[in-house]
Amino acid sequence: MAKFSKEPVTTIGIDLAKNSVHVFGVDAQGEVVFSRKLARRALSAFIAQQPPCRIAMEACGSAHHWARTFQELGHEVVLIAPQHVKPFVKTHKTDAADAEAICEAAQRPRMHFVPVKSVEQQDIQATHRMREQVVSQRTALVNQVRGLLAEYGIVMPQGRKAAMSRLPEILEDASNGLSERFRAELHGLLEELRHLDERVAHYDSQVKAVADTSESVQRLMTIPGIGPLVATALLATLGEDWSLFANGRALAAWLGLVPRQHSTGGKPRLLGISKRGDAYLRQLLIHGARAMMRWVERKEDATSRWAQALKQRRHPNVANVAMANKLTRIAWAVMTTGKTFDPARGALAKGAAATA
Repeated sequence: MAKFSKEPVTTIGIDLAKNSVHVFGVDAQGEVVFSRKLARRALSAFIAQQPPCRIAMEACGSAHHWARTFQELGHEVVLIAPQHVKPFVKTHKTDAADAEAICEAAQRPRMHFVPVKSVEQQDIQATHRMREQVVSQRTALVNQVRGLLAEYGIVMPQGRKAAMSRLPEILEDASNGLSERFRAELHGLLEELRHLDERVAHYDSQVKAVADTSESVQRLMTIPGIGPLVATALLATLGEDWSLFANGRALAAWLGLVPRQHSTGGKPRLLGISKRGDAYLRQLLIHGARAMMRWVERKEDATSRWAQALKQRRHPNVANVAMANKLTRIAWAVMTTGKTFDPARGALAKGAAATA
Protein backbone atom coordinates (compact mmCIF):
# COMPACT_ATOMS: atom_id res chain seq x y z
CA MET A 1 0.00 0.00 0.00
CA ALA A 2 1.27 3.44 -0.97
CA LYS A 3 2.36 5.69 1.88
CA PHE A 4 0.98 9.23 1.98
CA SER A 5 2.64 12.27 3.52
CA LYS A 6 1.21 13.81 6.68
CA GLU A 7 2.45 17.30 5.72
CA PRO A 8 0.02 20.00 4.52
CA VAL A 9 -0.81 19.92 0.84
CA THR A 10 0.73 22.74 -1.25
CA THR A 11 -0.23 21.78 -4.82
CA ILE A 12 -3.35 20.00 -6.05
CA GLY A 13 -3.90 18.68 -9.56
CA ILE A 14 -7.51 18.06 -10.59
CA ASP A 15 -8.59 16.01 -13.60
CA LEU A 16 -12.10 17.21 -14.45
CA ALA A 17 -14.82 15.04 -15.97
CA LYS A 18 -18.58 15.25 -16.39
CA ASN A 19 -19.67 13.12 -13.44
CA SER A 20 -16.52 12.59 -11.38
CA VAL A 21 -13.10 14.14 -10.80
CA HIS A 22 -9.75 12.88 -9.58
CA VAL A 23 -7.68 14.99 -7.18
CA PHE A 24 -3.97 14.54 -6.58
CA GLY A 25 -2.14 16.56 -3.91
CA VAL A 26 1.51 16.89 -2.91
CA ASP A 27 3.32 18.68 -0.11
CA ALA A 28 6.20 21.18 -0.32
CA GLN A 29 8.71 18.34 -0.87
CA GLY A 30 6.68 16.78 -3.66
CA GLU A 31 5.49 13.83 -1.56
CA VAL A 32 1.97 12.55 -2.22
CA VAL A 33 -0.61 13.71 0.34
CA PHE A 34 -3.70 12.21 -1.29
CA SER A 35 -4.93 10.72 -4.57
CA ARG A 36 -8.63 10.03 -4.71
CA LYS A 37 -11.70 10.02 -6.92
CA LEU A 38 -14.58 12.31 -6.00
CA ALA A 39 -18.10 12.87 -7.23
CA ARG A 40 -18.44 16.20 -8.99
CA ARG A 41 -20.90 17.48 -6.39
CA ALA A 42 -18.40 16.76 -3.58
CA LEU A 43 -15.48 18.68 -5.10
CA SER A 44 -16.28 22.13 -3.64
CA ALA A 45 -16.65 20.78 -0.11
CA PHE A 46 -13.39 18.84 -0.38
CA ILE A 47 -11.39 21.85 -1.64
CA ALA A 48 -12.93 24.07 1.07
CA GLN A 49 -11.37 21.78 3.69
CA GLN A 50 -7.84 22.18 2.27
CA PRO A 51 -5.39 24.88 3.42
CA PRO A 52 -4.67 27.70 0.95
CA CYS A 53 -2.59 26.17 -1.84
CA ARG A 54 -2.05 26.13 -5.60
CA ILE A 55 -4.74 24.27 -7.55
CA ALA A 56 -4.06 23.29 -11.16
CA MET A 57 -6.47 22.09 -13.84
CA GLU A 58 -6.44 21.63 -17.58
CA ALA A 59 -8.09 24.45 -19.51
CA CYS A 60 -11.14 22.44 -20.54
CA GLY A 61 -14.90 22.51 -20.17
CA SER A 62 -16.05 24.01 -16.82
CA ALA A 63 -12.45 24.77 -15.79
CA HIS A 64 -13.04 28.53 -15.61
CA HIS A 65 -16.14 28.01 -13.44
CA TRP A 66 -14.21 25.84 -10.99
CA ALA A 67 -11.27 28.26 -11.06
CA ARG A 68 -13.48 31.15 -9.95
CA THR A 69 -15.07 28.95 -7.28
CA PHE A 70 -11.70 27.91 -5.83
CA GLN A 71 -10.37 31.48 -5.94
CA GLU A 72 -13.30 32.56 -3.77
CA LEU A 73 -12.19 29.89 -1.27
CA GLY A 74 -8.76 31.56 -1.04
CA HIS A 75 -6.71 29.28 -3.29
CA GLU A 76 -4.31 30.18 -6.09
CA VAL A 77 -5.67 28.64 -9.30
CA VAL A 78 -3.76 28.01 -12.52
CA LEU A 79 -5.06 26.56 -15.78
CA ILE A 80 -2.75 24.67 -18.13
CA ALA A 81 -3.29 23.92 -21.81
CA PRO A 82 -3.77 20.14 -22.34
CA GLN A 83 -0.82 19.90 -24.75
CA HIS A 84 1.49 21.10 -21.97
CA VAL A 85 0.23 18.43 -19.57
CA LYS A 86 0.58 15.43 -21.87
CA PRO A 87 4.42 15.14 -21.60
CA PHE A 88 4.09 14.63 -17.83
CA VAL A 89 1.84 11.54 -18.08
CA LYS A 90 4.21 8.78 -16.94
CA THR A 91 2.19 5.65 -17.72
CA HIS A 92 -1.06 4.76 -19.42
CA LYS A 93 -3.73 7.42 -19.59
CA THR A 94 -6.02 7.22 -16.56
CA ASP A 95 -7.79 9.84 -14.48
CA ALA A 96 -5.29 9.34 -11.66
CA ALA A 97 -2.31 9.59 -14.03
CA ASP A 98 -3.76 12.74 -15.62
CA ALA A 99 -4.31 14.39 -12.21
CA GLU A 100 -0.73 13.57 -11.21
CA ALA A 101 0.57 14.96 -14.52
CA ILE A 102 -1.39 18.20 -14.01
CA CYS A 103 0.05 18.53 -10.51
CA GLU A 104 3.58 17.92 -11.83
CA ALA A 105 3.18 20.41 -14.68
CA ALA A 106 1.94 23.11 -12.29
CA GLN A 107 5.19 22.92 -10.34
CA ARG A 108 7.42 23.59 -13.34
CA PRO A 109 9.02 27.06 -13.02
CA ARG A 110 8.56 28.08 -16.69
CA MET A 111 5.16 26.57 -17.37
CA HIS A 112 2.74 28.67 -19.43
CA PHE A 113 -0.68 29.17 -17.85
CA VAL A 114 -4.06 30.14 -19.27
CA PRO A 115 -5.70 33.22 -17.68
CA VAL A 116 -8.90 32.55 -15.76
CA LYS A 117 -11.89 34.12 -17.50
CA SER A 118 -14.43 36.24 -15.67
CA VAL A 119 -18.19 35.72 -16.10
CA GLU A 120 -18.30 38.83 -18.33
CA GLN A 121 -15.61 37.40 -20.60
CA GLN A 122 -17.45 34.11 -20.88
CA ASP A 123 -20.67 35.97 -21.70
CA ILE A 124 -18.97 37.77 -24.60
CA GLN A 125 -17.28 34.57 -25.76
CA ALA A 126 -20.59 32.69 -25.65
CA THR A 127 -22.16 35.37 -27.86
CA HIS A 128 -19.33 34.98 -30.36
CA ARG A 129 -19.62 31.18 -30.33
CA MET A 130 -23.39 31.30 -30.91
CA ARG A 131 -22.98 33.83 -33.70
CA GLU A 132 -20.28 31.70 -35.33
CA GLN A 133 -22.59 28.66 -35.23
CA VAL A 134 -25.50 30.56 -36.81
CA VAL A 135 -23.26 31.99 -39.55
CA SER A 136 -22.02 28.47 -40.30
CA GLN A 137 -25.61 27.18 -40.50
CA ARG A 138 -26.57 30.05 -42.81
CA THR A 139 -23.63 29.42 -45.13
CA ALA A 140 -24.43 25.70 -45.28
CA LEU A 141 -28.08 26.45 -46.08
CA VAL A 142 -27.16 28.87 -48.86
CA ASN A 143 -24.87 26.26 -50.41
CA GLN A 144 -27.60 23.62 -50.15
CA VAL A 145 -30.10 25.89 -51.92
CA ARG A 146 -27.62 26.56 -54.73
CA GLY A 147 -26.95 22.85 -55.12
CA LEU A 148 -30.65 21.94 -55.19
CA LEU A 149 -31.45 24.62 -57.76
CA ALA A 150 -28.54 23.49 -59.94
CA GLU A 151 -30.26 20.08 -60.24
CA TYR A 152 -33.19 21.90 -61.87
CA GLY A 153 -30.95 23.81 -64.26
CA ILE A 154 -31.05 27.08 -62.31
CA VAL A 155 -27.58 28.43 -61.52
CA MET A 156 -27.47 31.03 -58.75
CA PRO A 157 -24.42 33.22 -57.98
CA GLN A 158 -22.42 32.51 -54.86
CA GLY A 159 -23.02 34.40 -51.64
CA ARG A 160 -25.80 35.07 -49.20
CA LYS A 161 -26.83 38.40 -50.71
CA ALA A 162 -27.27 36.82 -54.13
CA ALA A 163 -29.37 34.05 -52.59
CA MET A 164 -31.63 36.47 -50.70
CA SER A 165 -32.24 38.58 -53.82
CA ARG A 166 -32.59 35.76 -56.35
CA LEU A 167 -34.73 33.29 -54.38
CA PRO A 168 -37.90 35.46 -54.33
CA GLU A 169 -37.50 36.00 -58.10
CA ILE A 170 -37.10 32.25 -58.69
CA LEU A 171 -40.18 31.48 -56.60
CA GLU A 172 -42.28 34.03 -58.52
CA ASP A 173 -41.08 32.89 -61.96
CA ALA A 174 -43.75 30.48 -63.23
CA SER A 175 -41.81 29.62 -66.39
CA ASN A 176 -38.71 28.04 -64.80
CA GLY A 177 -40.23 24.55 -64.61
CA LEU A 178 -40.20 24.11 -60.82
CA SER A 179 -42.98 21.95 -59.37
CA GLU A 180 -45.38 23.24 -56.76
CA ARG A 181 -43.99 20.74 -54.23
CA PHE A 182 -40.42 21.97 -54.67
CA ARG A 183 -41.53 25.62 -54.66
CA ALA A 184 -43.17 25.08 -51.26
CA GLU A 185 -40.01 23.49 -49.84
CA LEU A 186 -37.84 26.23 -51.37
CA HIS A 187 -40.05 28.87 -49.77
CA GLY A 188 -39.48 27.16 -46.40
CA LEU A 189 -35.72 27.37 -46.93
CA LEU A 190 -36.03 31.07 -47.78
CA GLU A 191 -37.92 31.69 -44.52
CA GLU A 192 -35.24 29.79 -42.62
CA LEU A 193 -32.55 31.96 -44.21
CA ARG A 194 -34.42 35.08 -43.14
CA HIS A 195 -34.68 33.71 -39.60
CA LEU A 196 -30.94 33.03 -39.50
CA ASP A 197 -30.29 36.57 -40.75
CA GLU A 198 -32.35 37.90 -37.84
CA ARG A 199 -30.37 35.82 -35.36
CA VAL A 200 -27.04 37.05 -36.74
CA ALA A 201 -28.33 40.63 -36.54
CA HIS A 202 -29.33 40.01 -32.90
CA TYR A 203 -25.85 38.77 -31.99
CA ASP A 204 -24.29 41.70 -33.85
CA SER A 205 -26.38 44.07 -31.75
CA GLN A 206 -25.16 42.32 -28.59
CA VAL A 207 -21.55 42.72 -29.71
CA LYS A 208 -22.15 46.40 -30.49
CA ALA A 209 -23.68 46.93 -27.05
CA VAL A 210 -20.52 45.58 -25.42
CA ALA A 211 -18.35 47.73 -27.70
CA ASP A 212 -20.30 50.88 -26.83
CA THR A 213 -19.87 50.39 -23.08
CA SER A 214 -16.28 49.13 -22.88
CA GLU A 215 -13.40 51.62 -22.93
CA SER A 216 -10.93 48.83 -23.71
CA VAL A 217 -12.90 47.82 -26.80
CA GLN A 218 -13.11 51.44 -27.93
CA ARG A 219 -9.32 51.80 -27.60
CA LEU A 220 -8.80 48.65 -29.65
CA MET A 221 -11.18 49.96 -32.31
CA THR A 222 -8.88 52.92 -32.95
CA ILE A 223 -6.62 50.42 -34.74
CA PRO A 224 -7.44 50.13 -38.47
CA GLY A 225 -8.76 46.66 -39.31
CA ILE A 226 -10.15 46.05 -35.82
CA GLY A 227 -13.89 46.60 -35.46
CA PRO A 228 -16.41 45.67 -32.76
CA LEU A 229 -16.33 41.95 -33.62
CA VAL A 230 -12.53 41.59 -33.44
CA ALA A 231 -12.15 43.90 -30.44
CA THR A 232 -14.77 42.13 -28.32
CA ALA A 233 -13.32 38.74 -29.28
CA LEU A 234 -9.90 39.92 -28.08
CA LEU A 235 -11.39 41.16 -24.83
CA ALA A 236 -13.29 37.89 -24.28
CA THR A 237 -10.17 35.81 -24.85
CA LEU A 238 -7.52 37.93 -23.11
CA GLY A 239 -9.44 40.10 -20.66
CA GLU A 240 -8.18 43.48 -19.48
CA ASP A 241 -4.67 42.48 -18.37
CA TRP A 242 -2.39 41.52 -21.27
CA SER A 243 0.81 41.64 -19.22
CA LEU A 244 0.88 37.83 -19.33
CA PHE A 245 2.66 38.33 -22.68
CA ALA A 246 6.11 39.92 -22.54
CA ASN A 247 5.60 41.75 -25.85
CA GLY A 248 3.42 41.90 -28.92
CA ARG A 249 5.37 39.21 -30.70
CA ALA A 250 4.68 36.78 -27.86
CA LEU A 251 0.96 37.44 -28.29
CA ALA A 252 1.21 36.94 -32.07
CA ALA A 253 3.07 33.68 -31.49
CA TRP A 254 0.38 32.54 -29.02
CA LEU A 255 -2.24 33.19 -31.71
CA GLY A 256 -0.28 31.22 -34.31
CA LEU A 257 0.54 34.22 -36.53
CA VAL A 258 4.31 33.61 -36.67
CA PRO A 259 6.25 31.10 -38.82
CA ARG A 260 6.51 27.52 -37.62
CA GLN A 261 10.14 26.47 -37.20
CA HIS A 262 11.86 23.20 -38.04
CA SER A 263 15.48 24.17 -37.41
CA THR A 264 18.42 21.93 -36.55
CA GLY A 265 22.20 22.04 -36.60
CA GLY A 266 22.23 25.83 -36.56
CA LYS A 267 20.30 25.97 -39.84
CA PRO A 268 17.04 27.90 -39.46
CA ARG A 269 14.09 26.65 -41.47
CA LEU A 270 10.85 28.63 -41.39
CA LEU A 271 7.59 27.06 -42.56
CA GLY A 272 4.04 28.36 -42.71
CA ILE A 273 2.34 29.96 -39.72
CA SER A 274 2.05 27.69 -36.69
CA LYS A 275 -1.77 28.10 -36.37
CA ARG A 276 -1.60 27.71 -32.60
CA GLY A 277 -4.02 29.22 -30.14
CA ASP A 278 -7.60 30.31 -30.80
CA ALA A 279 -8.49 29.55 -34.45
CA TYR A 280 -11.60 31.76 -34.33
CA LEU A 281 -9.69 34.80 -33.05
CA ARG A 282 -6.91 34.26 -35.58
CA GLN A 283 -9.50 34.05 -38.36
CA LEU A 284 -11.11 37.33 -37.30
CA LEU A 285 -7.75 39.12 -37.20
CA ILE A 286 -6.84 37.89 -40.68
CA HIS A 287 -10.26 38.94 -42.02
CA GLY A 288 -9.76 42.38 -40.49
CA ALA A 289 -6.29 42.63 -42.00
CA ARG A 290 -7.63 41.58 -45.40
CA ALA A 291 -10.28 44.29 -45.29
CA MET A 292 -7.65 46.85 -44.37
CA MET A 293 -5.27 45.75 -47.14
CA ARG A 294 -7.91 46.52 -49.78
CA TRP A 295 -7.59 50.27 -49.15
CA VAL A 296 -3.92 50.84 -48.35
CA GLU A 297 -3.15 52.21 -51.84
CA ARG A 298 -5.47 55.14 -51.14
CA LYS A 299 -3.75 56.12 -47.89
CA GLU A 300 -0.39 57.71 -47.06
CA ASP A 301 0.07 56.94 -43.36
CA ALA A 302 3.08 54.93 -42.17
CA THR A 303 1.20 51.65 -41.74
CA SER A 304 -0.35 51.89 -45.20
CA ARG A 305 3.01 52.63 -46.84
CA TRP A 306 4.47 49.59 -45.11
CA ALA A 307 1.55 47.49 -46.34
CA GLN A 308 1.92 48.79 -49.91
CA ALA A 309 5.58 47.75 -50.01
CA LEU A 310 4.70 44.37 -48.52
CA LYS A 311 2.02 43.68 -51.14
CA GLN A 312 4.47 44.38 -53.96
CA ARG A 313 6.95 41.70 -52.88
CA ARG A 314 4.81 39.00 -51.24
CA HIS A 315 1.76 36.90 -52.08
CA PRO A 316 -1.53 38.59 -51.03
CA ASN A 317 -2.32 35.87 -48.48
CA VAL A 318 1.14 36.20 -46.93
CA ALA A 319 0.70 39.97 -46.79
CA ASN A 320 -2.69 39.58 -45.07
CA VAL A 321 -1.25 37.34 -42.36
CA ALA A 322 1.70 39.71 -41.88
CA MET A 323 -0.75 42.58 -41.42
CA ALA A 324 -2.74 40.52 -38.92
CA ASN A 325 0.51 39.96 -37.03
CA LYS A 326 1.16 43.70 -37.03
CA LEU A 327 -2.37 44.49 -35.83
CA THR A 328 -1.92 42.01 -32.99
CA ARG A 329 1.29 43.71 -31.88
CA ILE A 330 -0.37 47.12 -32.01
CA ALA A 331 -3.30 45.77 -29.99
CA TRP A 332 -0.90 44.53 -27.31
CA ALA A 333 0.74 47.97 -27.12
CA VAL A 334 -2.66 49.67 -26.86
CA MET A 335 -3.85 47.41 -24.05
CA THR A 336 -0.63 47.45 -22.02
CA THR A 337 -0.12 51.24 -22.22
CA GLY A 338 -3.76 52.32 -22.00
CA LYS A 339 -3.30 54.65 -24.98
CA THR A 340 -5.23 54.81 -28.24
CA PHE A 341 -3.70 54.30 -31.69
CA ASP A 342 -3.13 57.21 -34.03
CA PRO A 343 -3.42 55.90 -37.63
CA ALA A 344 -2.01 59.12 -39.12
CA ARG A 345 1.24 58.72 -37.18
CA GLY A 346 1.24 54.92 -37.25
CA ALA A 347 1.95 54.97 -33.50
CA LEU A 348 0.27 55.28 -30.14
CA ALA A 349 -1.40 58.59 -29.46
CA LYS A 350 0.50 61.14 -27.41
CA GLY A 351 -0.61 62.10 -23.96
CA ALA A 352 -1.46 60.38 -20.73
CA ALA A 353 -2.71 56.82 -20.74
CA ALA A 354 -6.46 56.39 -20.68
CA THR A 355 -8.01 54.75 -17.65
CA ALA A 356 -9.46 51.30 -18.22
